[in-house]
Amino acid sequence: MYKYLLEHEKRMLLLLDSNEVQDWEAVKAYHEIQIGFMQHERLIHLIVTIAIAFIMLGCYTISAINPCIALAALDLIITILELFYIIHYYRLENGVQRWYRIHCRICERSGLLEFLKKK
Repeated sequence: MYKYLLEHEKRMLLLLDSNEVQDWEAVKAYHEIQIGFMQHERLIHLIVTIAIAFIMLGCYTISAINPCIALAALDLIITILELFYIIHYYRLENGVQRWYRIHCRICERSGLLEFLKKK
């Protein structure tokens, strides 16, 4: 998913940096749809990250009550899994924030911001 995020971002930045005439309203609509997809993906990963965190806390509690090597290994595995989910969510979050800035640049190119400034 992160690779898709970077590819779309690269395409949008290339469009914005080119001097070609574009249908900026169509580009804006397409980009808004992609933002919606990524927001959904981000929400799902947030829910999974929180669920894994609760499972991790439960495992820690069980390990504290009944310490053994197998539970310690499970704690380690779940902690590593949670760490990877946090890193992935962090990357998704920052990517979507960059996309919001790209959206503002698209609005500038489409003339939408000048229209709003006149009001």
